[in-house]
Amino acid sequence: MSELTDKELKNLKPRAKLYKVTDRDGMYAAVTPTGVVSFRYQYRVNGRQEVLTIGRYSAASAHKLTRAPDALDYGMEVSLAEARSLLARARRQVERGESPSKAKVEKRTASAKALTFGGWAEAYFKHKADPKSGAEKLADSTLAMRRSVYDRAIAGEFSKLKLGEVTPQRLKHLCDEVKERRGPAVAVHVREVVLLVFRHAQGCGLDVSNPAESIRTSAIATFEPRERALSPSEVRAFLGALDHVSAAPTLRLAVKFVLLTGVRKSEFIDATWKEIDFATARWTIPAERMKAGKAHVVPLSDQALDILTVFRTMFGASRYLHPGRYDSDTPISNATLNRVIDTVVERIRVTDPDFQSFGVHDLRRTFSTGLNRAKFDDRWIEMSLAHAPRNRIAAIYNVNRYLAERKVMLQCWADMLDAWVRGETAKELIADAKRRASEIHDDELDDDL
Repeated sequence: MSELTDKELKNLKPRAKLYKVTDRDGMYAAVTPTGVVSFRYQYRVNGRQEVLTIGRYSAASAHKLTRAPDALDYGMEVSLAEARSLLARARRQVERGESPSKAKVEKRTASAKALTFGGWAEAYFKHKADPKSGAEKLADSTLAMRRSVYDRAIAGEFSKLKLGEVTPQRLKHLCDEVKERRGPAVAVHVREVVLLVFRHAQGCGLDVSNPAESIRTSAIATFEPRERALSPSEVRAFLGALDHVSAAPTLRLAVKFVLLTGVRKSEFIDATWKEIDFATARWTIPAERMKAGKAHVVPLSDQALDILTVFRTMFGASRYLHPGRYDSDTPISNATLNRVIDTVVERIRVTDPDFQSFGVHDLRRTFSTGLNRAKFDDRWIEMSLAHAPRNRIAAIYNVNRYLAERKVMLQCWADMLDAWVRGETAKELIADAKRRASEIHDDELDDDL
């Protein structure tokens, strides 16, 4: 059977039904009723009969130089010579047991996906998870939280859209809907994820405007600073997640130490070893470092002493309980502990997106609220918080009042935290601590007189 020629192809006329004109090696020209001529290749691979549309015949291409094989792809307008070049490629694929038709579909799908928001979102997540991305790599908890927001709140609306179709108006509408259904925090994260995906596309050389830059976060939701005290279940979630974040182990212990003692952030950051007395299990913060200008004694629980033992082992050469990362002669920065807390909150939000953020000072508030809920004597609690008594005469004489009772209470507080982490009630611990505090004899009150 003779091969097709360009002259024969140009003279093919449409008929009422599609018909075929055979060329060679399984390729033929298919002529549709509308007069379109396309090259097709019929083959068998893995026991299946398949047909590949190699490309549409272009008479104009016949008068031009044949393009190099690397410049050709299935589905293009091609000349007869180019079609045969693509046929040779397809035949090699079949010989390897591959389906050129399936490969064509997969490539077209991948190409289309790469131009969509969903395609770029996947590229962003892949880049941020890759260890080879260096400083661009995100912590697993952060990446998981952003992926969760994308999957739950964005993908259904934006994944199939071209980047140019994700307009500021469309994004704002989505944020408003998410705010209504899932709350303001998730809506703000929707804007953030879209912002970052577009920035990744721009960083890859794509010339596209970023719709998220036209929308202020405040236009979606504003968050008023509010007092935050963690409930027992939130304490359990927080301390459980704290052990699994990527922060330095000593920084994780530092956060827990603040929660155990109820001190202010500055009182811990600037603490020095000369203030610690392991023999009496007390930490005496000098007057010059206290907000009220009076020395403050903190009875140390067994758990707090265990943490100080770790600090002493790690940072014994420094004057500070926990020095800075690069200079043992300076304390950690004001922002360090908050960054650790933020990382923990991000990890929790992977499974509980509505978990509210908080800061170091909220650990002190949790300390106060937890002891008040347990109905310990409010005088003991106020003394533990170093709040000055309203009575100025009492303030002079009662600097270390209730020290013995406070020691019992703070040990109970540490045991309460451990119980909550185990998922157990602390009621019996509290009742026992109150009983023991009420039995303190006068000869145990020497420090109070």
